[in-house]
Amino acid sequence: MKHIGILIFDGVEELDAVGPWEVLAYWTRNFPEDGYDVALLSADGGPVMAAKGMLLTPHVSRAAAPDFDVFLHPGGHGTRPLARDEEHLEWMRKLREEVPLMASVCTGSLVYAAAGLLTGRPATSYWDALGDLAGLDPSITVRPEARWVDDGDVVTSAGVSAGIDMALHLVRRLAGEQRAREVRRGIQYDPEPPV
Repeated sequence: MKHIGILIFDGVEELDAVGPWEVLAYWTRNFPEDGYDVALLSADGGPVMAAKGMLLTPHVSRAAAPDFDVFLHPGGHGTRPLARDEEHLEWMRKLREEVPLMASVCTGSLVYAAAGLLTGRPATSYWDALGDLAGLDPSITVRPEARWVDDGDVVTSAGVSAGIDMALHLVRRLAGEQRAREVRRGIQYDPEPPV
C-alpha cells in the first residue's frame, strides 16, 4: 500500500485540507486496486482548530505516521507561524528527502519556500500571498495565473478551491486520466462557476 498524508494544524484553511481529502479519499476508497490510502495527520495526533472554527481530528500523529509516497501541506493563517518554526521547517526538509511527491495548497507553498524546497523552481500560491512567496525566495519563478504548478516531485496549487483541481491532477498522475475522470464524476465536481 502506498500512503498519502495530508497535514492539518491549527489555523489550517478548511477547504485546503478537506477539498483534497474529498478527492483522494473518494479515489482510494472506491478504487483500492490502485494501491493507495490517505490519512490526515497532525503534529501530536490531537485535534486542530481550523481557520473558520471547524474542529478536525487526524488519523495519526507525525511520530506514528507511515512513510509517505505523497505528502500534502495545506495553507491557511496557521502557515505563517509554521514558516518561522525551525523544527517544522526541518521536518519539511527531512520529508523532502524521503517522500517522492510533495504537494501544497494555498500558502502551504510559503512553508515549502521557507524550508528551501522551492529554490529555483516554478510555484504558485494563494493570489494574495504571491508577493510573500517571491519574498521568501527570489529564485522561485512565481506563476500567478496557474491553478497548480507541477514541477515533477513538487506540485503547488493556488488557494483554497484550487486544491480540488490539484488533487484531481494528482489522481491523474498516479492512476491515469480515466481514473481522474471517474473520481471527478463520483464527487460530482464541475469547475464551471455558477456566476
